[in-house]
Amino acid sequence: MARWLPRSTDLTRFCQKLNRVKTLEDDMMETSFNRCLSTIDLTLLGIGGMVGSGLYVLTGTVAKEIAGPAVIVSFIIAGFASLLAALCYAEFGARVPKTGSAYMFTYVSVGEIWAFLIGWNVLLEYMIGGAAVARAWSGYLDSIFNHKIKNFTETHVGTWQVPFLARYPDFLAAAILLVATAFISFGAKVSSWLNHVFSAISMGVILFILIMGFVLAQPKNWSAQEGGFAPYGLSGIMAGTATCFYAFVGFDVIAASSEEARNPQRAVPRAIAFSLGLATGAYILVSVVLTLMVPWHTLDPDSALADAFYRRGYAWAGFLVAAGSICAMNTVLLSNLFSLPRIVYAMAEDGLFFRVFARVHPRTQVPVVGIVVFGLLMALLALVFDLEALVQFLSIGTLLAYTFVAASIIVLRFQQQKVDAPAPAAGGRPSPEPREGPSAGELKEYESFSDKLQLVDRDKSKEHREPGQLKAAFEPYLEFLSDFYPGEVVTVAVVTLMVSAICLCSILVFGNTHLHLPTWSYSLLLVLFSLGFLLSLLLIWAHEQQRSTQTFQIPLVPLSPALSIVLNIYLMLKLSYMTWLRFAVWLLLGLLVYFGYGIWHSKENLREPRPQRVSARYVVFPSGSLEERVQAVQPGSQPAAGLPDTDTDDCKR
Repeated sequence: MARWLPRSTDLTRFCQKLNRVKTLEDDMMETSFNRCLSTIDLTLLGIGGMVGSGLYVLTGTVAKEIAGPAVIVSFIIAGFASLLAALCYAEFGARVPKTGSAYMFTYVSVGEIWAFLIGWNVLLEYMIGGAAVARAWSGYLDSIFNHKIKNFTETHVGTWQVPFLARYPDFLAAAILLVATAFISFGAKVSSWLNHVFSAISMGVILFILIMGFVLAQPKNWSAQEGGFAPYGLSGIMAGTATCFYAFVGFDVIAASSEEARNPQRAVPRAIAFSLGLATGAYILVSVVLTLMVPWHTLDPDSALADAFYRRGYAWAGFLVAAGSICAMNTVLLSNLFSLPRIVYAMAEDGLFFRVFARVHPRTQVPVVGIVVFGLLMALLALVFDLEALVQFLSIGTLLAYTFVAASIIVLRFQQQKVDAPAPAAGGRPSPEPREGPSAGELKEYESFSDKLQLVDRDKSKEHREPGQLKAAFEPYLEFLSDFYPGEVVTVAVVTLMVSAICLCSILVFGNTHLHLPTWSYSLLLVLFSLGFLLSLLLIWAHEQQRSTQTFQIPLVPLSPALSIVLNIYLMLKLSYMTWLRFAVWLLLGLLVYFGYGIWHSKENLREPRPQRVSARYVVFPSGSLEERVQAVQPGSQPAAGLPDTDTDDCKR
């Protein structure tokens, strides 16, 4: 029975395969894509991904049903929370200017299987998101024509009464996705130009709404007679924040486009900052004018802005609002269709997904196979499926990606920079020349274990320490941590921090409702898990970080990413159990793809050297010290003349 159990060495090797990180090229600016996007192009892509139909629908829904006029405060808090995640994306996008967004960032810092699962979830998120926006676009246009399109389809095609399928096939939604797919396949410049047109119209309509809205504003709509500014109190504001947070999830299109940016080190951080600032300002100002134009409790959640202008005697303004809403939906469609094939390309290029999706068209320089295939899949989803039940699934994929990117920032900041060792000449043995005082991140070779100990002792005496090592000020108090490899303690502390955050948020969300904890145990658990979180944070801070680089770096590390982790986990736990169930099913499908294809075709798997038999000789010197020499023995090799075969001798002994 025991022989069928895996050996510990096999389990260790298997875990190492799952957690291996991506090796980056020396020249990260080299790409098969066309680096043609400027800061303005990336900024408008980000605005297009964030300022969609939510500006025209979400503001009225949250104002009437959740927060009242205090929706303004909800958008301010949500914008700040999104900023924490956006800054993490900005640092990674500048340091690793490769397409793939959260998938790539996780791969270079955390590990392969985690990166695959992030990419797998983002893939579904973009597919459902694009199809849902297409159906909303179709429904909005149909409402303008008094639902004539819907009535015609139901009369001549028929209706379905099948679970998970739509009531009727939405041909208009599928058609708009196919048209958008065709434009995206023409190249990044064409996509960017089309996004410019729709974004300009959308921003023009928003400017008109703000000017007319402030002209028609009536401050009495915030008075106590109408319910006051915050009729639902602090709980309503925080509930509104959780809903408003999802209005800002489109900025990751900028990180996904970093491989097509002319100067990603400067353009990506600036574009993320500009687009997030403009989107937050637009949401806040539109919420202000909307709740000042008409009393908040009389808003129409489905078409709040158009209805507000109609009730103030400006029915013609409703057509402008409708035009702006359709253009805003077009920019979100383009954003989804632009990002999705590039993430699939990154996974296929690394060997974790089918290689056919890594093909780049020689003329347009875009992953045309991925664009066409996933554009057709989006159109099929929009045509036949009922997407209302699946829309909540978007939240968990986004929040999970945000969580892993924030954790990756901490891990990467406290790691030594990896430098690839030069490959030895064919048939020769590597003979690195010893150097005096190697710089941080440089690979070191040791002739023996005693040499390594001497080098470690010498490093401890230096004032300058490498990233991941314990700070000199804390060494007298935490001396037992000095024996670990640089970055090892930080990695363990990050895992402990995430576990503490999950437990803390679980108590906050379920402690009084589902678990029915007594007050004393509720408070005790909150204190214990808060202490675990803070101690992990302090332990990370007690280690050296990487020195400032020429690219953008998020400030207040590890505090800023840790706050982002807590917020994202809290919002994930607020989702329904059905969302988690669907997420688990999709995760299992992803694991089947990974273990059936990805782990075997991974480029990192091909880079790994094949295991060799190892023999060792031990020589005891008069002083009593022990020196170990390890020699690789090639399979089938003959011992040199005059020397005994060590494997044979060991067996005889």
